[in-house]
Amino acid sequence: MILDKEHLRANLDEVIWNIEQARITVSEHHIVKLVTVAKYTEVENIATLYELGQRAFGENQVQQLRERMAQLEELPLEWHMIGRLQKNKINNLIDLRPALLQSLNSLDLAQELQKKLAAKEAKMHCLLQINSSGEETKAGVSPDEAVETYLNIKANCPDITLKGVMTIGAHTDDEKEIQKSFEITHNIYEKLEKEGASICSMGMSGDYELAIKCGSNLVRIGSALFKA
Repeated sequence: MILDKEHLRANLDEVIWNIEQARITVSEHHIVKLVTVAKYTEVENIATLYELGQRAFGENQVQQLRERMAQLEELPLEWHMIGRLQKNKINNLIDLRPALLQSLNSLDLAQELQKKLAAKEAKMHCLLQINSSGEETKAGVSPDEAVETYLNIKANCPDITLKGVMTIGAHTDDEKEIQKSFEITHNIYEKLEKEGASICSMGMSGDYELAIKCGSNLVRIGSALFKA
């Protein structure tokens, strides 16, 4: 559904207001980046959000990322890959040169990515995805192995620049469980700050305010921006 500019402006203003309110509870110096999840919306809405000042957009699939980048190539957008990356799509993603791959979910994937980056003489900024809720349906390294995996990638994958961590909040209505999954990830992030980690990507449309209060400095929001 294509939304008119004023409708999108109202949605964006509401999300930014909520981010501000949550951010201030952490610290007035705490900065939070908004990445728009574009997968369920029309390309016209992305262009309108750009007019309204939004710059960073994320896609869940390499194919859709390629299509969107081509459709909007005249706009200086910052594109993030936020969905699960299949190994057979790695070369395609490298060619698109996204600003950030948020979903580097295993040492195995990192090693494969490194091999292909080296072959193409390319580099990529990535976040290590942590499965902080322990749910089998979710990708990511376990919290127990996260620091070790991060350091291993940093040491052995020279063409991958790790910028921090990402998680998806626990899939439950129990706010305490969701909060726990964010706190676990933020705790790991704090340990990795001395290793250069600067991004803690947590929070989506249903839980981004809670995620920010737990220390997130990057939220990935789709449906809250595109609600009718």
